[in-house]
Amino acid sequence: MGFRSSLVGLVPFVAMVMVECLDVGLTTLSKAAMSKGMSHYVFVVYSNALATLILLPSSFIIHRNKRPPLTISLLCKFFLLSLAGITVMQNCVFTGVSYSSPTLASAMSNLVPAFTFLLAVIFRMEELGLRNSRSQIKIMGTLVSISGALIVTLYKGQAIGSPQIQFSKTTLPGQPSPSTMLATTNNWIIGALFLATASICLAVWNTAQAAILKGYPSEMTIVSFYCFFGTIQCTVVSLIAERDPNAWKLRPDIELVSIVYSALFGSVVTFSTLTWCIHKKGPLFVAMFKPLGIAIAALMGVIFLGDTLHVGSVIGAIIIVAGFYAVIWTQYKEEETGKSLEVDRLPAPSQKSPLLESQTDA
Repeated sequence: MGFRSSLVGLVPFVAMVMVECLDVGLTTLSKAAMSKGMSHYVFVVYSNALATLILLPSSFIIHRNKRPPLTISLLCKFFLLSLAGITVMQNCVFTGVSYSSPTLASAMSNLVPAFTFLLAVIFRMEELGLRNSRSQIKIMGTLVSISGALIVTLYKGQAIGSPQIQFSKTTLPGQPSPSTMLATTNNWIIGALFLATASICLAVWNTAQAAILKGYPSEMTIVSFYCFFGTIQCTVVSLIAERDPNAWKLRPDIELVSIVYSALFGSVVTFSTLTWCIHKKGPLFVAMFKPLGIAIAALMGVIFLGDTLHVGSVIGAIIIVAGFYAVIWTQYKEEETGKSLEVDRLPAPSQKSPLLESQTDA
């Protein structure tokens, strides 16, 4: 039984690692589609619409008897959840990348654990005792993971397995003009603001979904209406922001492949897994995989794309794993403590005397 319970306990970890791997594939395909001229507004609408067509009928068929009743207030909560997690978050991510770079997007995504931890403490989903050793470990682990992800993103260092190449001043390109540097800096700041907004929205989505799941524990129904309302909201935004009618035409190439992949793996699988993990482990557990996702992306790039492995990636990955392990170990100890308290609160089984048992048998 102990071995079986250990395997069951590993399921959320394996599921979240799978989600981060799928997210790397989604980022690669979406970049390829948008480099061909596809509008990111249209991309978000089509991918969420296809996910809704898959999820909504399935949730009503599979959970028609088990699903708790839907109310107007609950549908309003789903609407606001979609507003934060799809409409604002996804559009801010793509707009921020267009102003800055994917590198800055990766760096800013590491704010998600910090924002989620702060919101979880404010809404009393996580206990914060500054004099409590476990709370201190959790705070330090979160900060260590974020710093490790920043090292992976912003510092490369020497390539492993290849000699360091020295460049002379004559090989460097010409210096950009002051006006070009100013424009680049302004775009970088604008992009950072959009990406920071996306990180806040994702943290709000994690925390709000954990609160909704306490009163409505039907993950598939939540994800179905989440994608449904997100499709409606993004359609309105796209009709306002995207004035070119030709942008809505899909070509049967990387654009169609990326939308199908985004709907199946980026929405149906990812959102369902995230919702289930939030229900089982809480919002901080899910958020802590964001820094780990950068290390996974670097590793997959080396294995599948032949990217060069740099010293900064190795150092950052080790730091990320150390901080990640600290937070997960603390959560595991807190769960063990909670289970032991529940066992202690159970009433002791009544014991009958041998004389009473013999009279009963007679």
